[in-house]
Amino acid sequence: MIRTVRTLLLGGLLLGGAHAAPRVGQHDGYTRLVFDLPAATTASSRVTGQSVTVTLGAPLKAEQGPLSASGVTAYAVAGRTVTVTLAKGHASAKVSVLPAGGGQGARLVIDVPSSAAASAVPARPAAARTPSPVPVVRPAGTSVVRPRVVLDPGHGGVDPGAVSRWVKEEDVTLDVALRTRSELLKHGVDVVLTRSRDEHLSADKRRDLAARSGMANNGVVSAFVSIHVNSASPSARGIETYYFGQPLAGGNRSLAVLENGGGSVGLELTRQASGTAQKELGDILAQAKIAFSRQLAQKVQSRLIAATGAVNRGVQTDAFYVIKNPTTPAILVEVGFGSSPVEGPKLASAAYREVLAQALARAILDFLNTK
Repeated sequence: MIRTVRTLLLGGLLLGGAHAAPRVGQHDGYTRLVFDLPAATTASSRVTGQSVTVTLGAPLKAEQGPLSASGVTAYAVAGRTVTVTLAKGHASAKVSVLPAGGGQGARLVIDVPSSAAASAVPARPAAARTPSPVPVVRPAGTSVVRPRVVLDPGHGGVDPGAVSRWVKEEDVTLDVALRTRSELLKHGVDVVLTRSRDEHLSADKRRDLAARSGMANNGVVSAFVSIHVNSASPSARGIETYYFGQPLAGGNRSLAVLENGGGSVGLELTRQASGTAQKELGDILAQAKIAFSRQLAQKVQSRLIAATGAVNRGVQTDAFYVIKNPTTPAILVEVGFGSSPVEGPKLASAAYREVLAQALARAILDFLNTK
């Protein structure tokens, strides 16, 4: 399984939607770079001086940029050649190509020992071959560290959330979160719940939301997922997933206001979050976090729609306070409309909640590159 201990926000990542930029993870004993590939391919590699050069059987989009992680300083992609510049004192890397599977495309994985001592052991170049279909190859001598995810069942305690004749939001979100946790634990993922029963973290909504999001900044967390139930007119149906940012043009601000506490409190928290979103437009580190959050949101939305057949309301951005502060990829998912005469009864069903939980867990595992 992948040991995603900390997602590093790297300068130059995904500006202009460049797909050749790597995802970077810091693990116990090594740094991992993951490059998405258009298809499974062969790869040969060599380490010369302070550079790792990989020659692929398929070309990638040209791109280059700095890296801020242990053992590496920069990357460059030019056609079939991927070059990673190693930090001073580092002289080895392990290269492998993972085939498509489990909802993931093919990936080039480069593991660089994060300590100079470990790096002093010469690396054997990867032979041009088709690798066995395993999710990840760990460098020898590293201990297994379980990835950790924070699940946030929206509302609870003094704030029941949306209430309809069929469901209360706080009940649905908690049940789905508990079921999702159960599935993730089976796959070796540590799960932190912001609440495990009908309770609030603070009667003050600002403090409640801040406490929830703060759990994603304590220790090593790979993703933060806030689970909610939508409410609108009886005709409204579908699932939608959000990552933090300005609302899409013509978007309805009432949802962010509602999930941020409603009334004057919701308006104020939404205004503050909106101001943060505007400032982050020019912040390269914030843009990197947003890029990872967008990937997570897309995987969650795709899995939920495929599993439920619900109306696809898409992936969107908005100023939700609870996903404003986490330094890890963070999303908010609305798993359906409790106000809908179609979806309300479904959300009241344990069987349907299990379907939602299984799909949500699978999407998170996809994001973590974990079987």
